[in-house]
Amino acid sequence: MKMEKGRMVALGYGTYLRSDSVVEFEPIEEGRGPGKRTWGGVYVENSDQPIVASRSESAILRDLTESPTDVMQAGKQYHLLTDILDTLSEINPMLRSIMRDQGHWDIDRLEERIRENLKAEDS
Repeated sequence: MKMEKGRMVALGYGTYLRSDSVVEFEPIEEGRGPGKRTWGGVYVENSDQPIVASRSESAILRDLTESPTDVMQAGKQYHLLTDILDTLSEINPMLRSIMRDQGHWDIDRLEERIRENLKAEDS
């Protein structure tokens, strides 16, 4: 299980903390019955008192260890753009000219825009 460092994790009721500051979970089972949430105490670095969380420990743990969907999607899009850029770079100048003049599709401009986007992602 890999900890995603530096991410903000929701504990519920507007409480958030950095993922790398969590050191322990303590489930609070008192008064728990069917259909009720599991409340839990979350211990953080440099504190002996837990923060009471309204989310279940499994939900918080999942957020601590998994990349959010938008991060995973961004990674997929980054790799797709690099693959497209590699493919575009193999198109010869004559075909580029035909595509630009007859198809109104400027490969050079498309490559430039992809490079700009990839450069912004690397920054």
